Amino acid sequence: MNAGEISNKFIKAVRWSIVTEIAAKIVTPVTNMILARILAPEAFGVVATVTMVITFAEMFTDAGFHKYLVQHEFVDEEEKVKNANVAFWTNFGIAIFLWLLILIFCEQIASLVGNPGFGHVIAIACVQLPITSFSSIQTALYRRDFDFKKLFLVRLVSVCIPFVVTIPLALLGMSYFALIIGSIFMQIANATILMVKSRWKPHFFYDIKILKEMLSFSIWSLIESISIWFTSWADILIISNLLNQYFLGIYKVSTALVNSLMSLITAAIVPVLFSALSRLQSDTEKFNLLYLTTQRLVSILIFPLGLGIYLHSDLATQILLGKGWEEASQVIGIWAVTSALVIVFSHFSSEVYRAKGRPKLSVLAQFLHLIALVPVCLISSSYGFWILVYARAWIRLESIVVNMLIMKFLVGIPVGKIVKNVFPTGLSALLMGFLGYLLQQYSRSPSWSFASILFCALFYFGLLFVFPGLREDLNKLALRIRSSFCSINSQKVVGK
Repeated sequence: MNAGEISNKFIKAVRWSIVTEIAAKIVTPVTNMILARILAPEAFGVVATVTMVITFAEMFTDAGFHKYLVQHEFVDEEEKVKNANVAFWTNFGIAIFLWLLILIFCEQIASLVGNPGFGHVIAIACVQLPITSFSSIQTALYRRDFDFKKLFLVRLVSVCIPFVVTIPLALLGMSYFALIIGSIFMQIANATILMVKSRWKPHFFYDIKILKEMLSFSIWSLIESISIWFTSWADILIISNLLNQYFLGIYKVSTALVNSLMSLITAAIVPVLFSALSRLQSDTEKFNLLYLTTQRLVSILIFPLGLGIYLHSDLATQILLGKGWEEASQVIGIWAVTSALVIVFSHFSSEVYRAKGRPKLSVLAQFLHLIALVPVCLISSSYGFWILVYARAWIRLESIVVNMLIMKFLVGIPVGKIVKNVFPTGLSALLMGFLGYLLQQYSRSPSWSFASILFCALFYFGLLFVFPGLREDLNKLALRIRSSFCSINSQKVVGK
């Protein structure tokens, strides 16, 4: 597959990935708005600690094989199928073992994560582990082949599960069990659809030699996942042990809400970017060009989104969460603005490392970030919840410094080039933010806020077209997406 074919597949895959994320992000906020008005923050706090255990266990069930199947260049289809079977049976075996382990030690685990007495909840929720192992390999193979159209169907069914399972159970008063049971049904739906639709079906084949070869890459990918888990959940672990479920619920729901909004853009790009970069790993020039182009295009939406949420965090909280969640506003605001910076300058670095077959670099980056993160969280937590919130948000910027240094000295992409690449969008977003702040001084009424948001958006995109290079990129992207749509539509017509 040459660079042109990869580029075309990248555009088409991004199109389907974006459609998927738009569908998910239309449905998901609606369900969250409903659930936030039915359930108390404490219920979300309980589920946060349960999710922490599940995500930790899932790293070991996957064992890094998902990324290996996407990144590795196989000799032929037969070799790919053999590797997929070895990965599947290894994942399934580990999942069963870990679930049994959790069943035995569920109460001790519950106490460890700050939820004593909730061991039975963790044991029930972790039934997802063996179920998830049935969908992991199929997902990896679809992503490897840029077949995001089929993943769209899976995601669409998943996001609709809360309407038929979670919300009705919440209305019946099942509290956190409504969220847990809904999540289990979601995983069952994913596994069933992927197993039925996938061309690859697991059959019994196992080869220790293949396992050893996969582990040479996957073990570092697993270590990387563990380090990412710690950086993602260290704050939750500290809050659950030192504070109460109310503050944990406020914090987790707020950060998850921002992450959900940001992932409307990133979740559509990251899987496709990793697949495309993996295919270009031997062509440094085109590899770097794809990375920088993606970073610049993502910054067009992420920068104004982060600043916009920060300026209008009260309005966002009122609309998405309702009464009883007023304290979430501050968390949402500070998390949004720091998330925008981290996503643009640091988020895609891990995809670069893995696509180059160097997951050790991501492990190094996560380890250096943990050295700063853990002490800051522990010290700030002794001064109260709000000091912890702001300290945790701003310490994320340290990861930007770490990743930029690694990108410069170990990957060969200069820091100046990365910063210059997004300077036009960054400057435009700052000017938009200043205008938004001035407009807020006139009035903070909901109607005026909506009007000012619209005016700021027009102002921002107007500024972007002042920069010739960026204007040219936007025009090229629009043309390529349009031609992609036309090509697919013509294929449908021919098929008919």
